[in-house]
Amino acid sequence: MPLVFEIPDEFPALAARLADAAGAVIRPYFRALPGIDFKSDSSPVTLADREAESAMRDILRTARPGDGVWGEEHGAENMDAEWVWTLDPVDGTRAFTAGKPLFGTLIGLMHQAAPVYGVLDQPIMNERWEGGIGRPAQLNGKPARARACASLGHAYLNTTTPDMFSPGEWRAFKALSAKTRDTLYGGDCYAYGLLASGHIDLVAEADLKLHDYAALAPIVDAAGGIMTDWQGRALNRDSAVSGSACVLASGDRALHAGAVELLHAAERDTAR
Repeated sequence: MPLVFEIPDEFPALAARLADAAGAVIRPYFRALPGIDFKSDSSPVTLADREAESAMRDILRTARPGDGVWGEEHGAENMDAEWVWTLDPVDGTRAFTAGKPLFGTLIGLMHQAAPVYGVLDQPIMNERWEGGIGRPAQLNGKPARARACASLGHAYLNTTTPDMFSPGEWRAFKALSAKTRDTLYGGDCYAYGLLASGHIDLVAEADLKLHDYAALAPIVDAAGGIMTDWQGRALNRDSAVSGSACVLASGDRALHAGAVELLHAAERDTAR
């Protein structure tokens, strides 16, 4: 991620306010949900999702009325603005509804359609990753750093669920998995925080929307890693132009290059 400008200090401070507000809404609902609804794609949504996003939007409406907002629950506003905030109040709603503290609140900031800063907040375990252009990654105010691992054979790979992949994507993922030391499942956005802190090496996923990856890519990059689509292209607003994107995050750039090459080869074999 090239340093083309400095993020004004007001933005990280505002993002922290948003995370605090979302956490205050979410915590009372954890393991005490009154009910769960389902969207048209059968994914769950709760009062915690909706109310937490509303709380963040209320703050943005007052603090940055000219900015755009892309939220998972309440849609898009002013997407042509110079600065656009992406909000995913509960990334990992299935884990949340099951009482598992492996979900997170994602707050991303885009400048001219490019993700430049992100916050990943886990409000139950009180863990907060943040980072972006010109701002090294931190976990609870202390430096977070991805680890070196240039060999696929030594890498720990993570994905949330096989259900997110199409048949062709699943075959490509399995080809990558077969070359790694171990593959772990579950975690949603929390897995990217673990990668940024040097605990796992690769995350490969599919069917991610803008609000899923816009906050995570800057954090991974700021931790010394790299997060792209499966073709190795930088993630931006248009990466999900067809509705979703396949993403690959790595704590080591050499490892990332090898994983991209392997995914390409597997996709070519599938296409034959």
